[in-house]
Amino acid sequence: MSTPAASDAEPGASVDADEPEEAASEWRECAADASMHGQRLDRCLVVMAGEFSRSHLQGLVEGGHVRVDGVVQRVPSRKVRVGQVLRIELVPTAQSQAFRPEAVELCIVHEDEHLLVIDKPAGQVVHPAAGHWSGTLLNGLLWHHAGAASLPRAGIVHRLDKDTTGLMVVAKTLPAMTALTRAIAAREITRIYLALVVGEVAWTTATIEAPIARDIVSRLRMAVSAVGKPARTDVERLAVAEGVTALRCRLHTGRTHQIRVHLAHRGFPLVGDLLYGGRPLRGMQRQALHAAELSFAHPVGGQVLRFTSALPPDLAQAWIGG
Repeated sequence: MSTPAASDAEPGASVDADEPEEAASEWRECAADASMHGQRLDRCLVVMAGEFSRSHLQGLVEGGHVRVDGVVQRVPSRKVRVGQVLRIELVPTAQSQAFRPEAVELCIVHEDEHLLVIDKPAGQVVHPAAGHWSGTLLNGLLWHHAGAASLPRAGIVHRLDKDTTGLMVVAKTLPAMTALTRAIAAREITRIYLALVVGEVAWTTATIEAPIARDIVSRLRMAVSAVGKPARTDVERLAVAEGVTALRCRLHTGRTHQIRVHLAHRGFPLVGDLLYGGRPLRGMQRQALHAAELSFAHPVGGQVLRFTSALPPDLAQAWIGG
């Protein structure tokens, strides 16, 4: 088999010196030998570019980045014949470009040389993941200050779900990140959420202590499980009206989807939270959960910082009890 040839750009293409180096594509070319004859095109591409997954290479075919004898191919299952010249443009994967600065708008309510407090809007993903490799809060942090690039997760010490709104603290230095991470583990950071749930809650206060693990049926969900990690949420009823209840929730631990899972486990899923059995009510099309209060000792100065965030417009309109 011929050795695949690599080049930095398509022959004849102009090269812009101001283009970021990491954005460039690599082209590889190979003449199909007898071992490739009759094989699927995507299988042959694996031989040429084994560092990429087959599914990614299939996507490159479908995206028009592969040519056979100079003709663009879009069918990964197309059979290859001996002697044909295969040429592939190795476009960087979305995942490989995920940790890049982007001019993502950040709602900053406090900033000093050690940390940021951000009021996150609904719909903003905090950390790059499958389906959301760009436009995240992390991308915005990398753009906002140069020091983020040297920190794990750009200084993010706790997260909010995509459709949960409200306050987050983010470190700007490694000492601050270490101190904040330890404070969260020691339950020294107070995080208060406002939630609207389906159903009329009878009790005034409750402490929900139930371990949480990944749901064994759906990988998208978490669930209360005996083999899960310990989780505690304190809940206070604020108001009840027309089949819904307004709650104030305090996190003692920070498991994935903790409030959503705990409340659904008690029979009161969040309004709009379809993943855990809730349903749209009172105009809410997302989960009705807002990180409303955040307080902690400054990781360097030691002074107590307290922040509050007003309900976003959609939840404010749906809210009950004033």
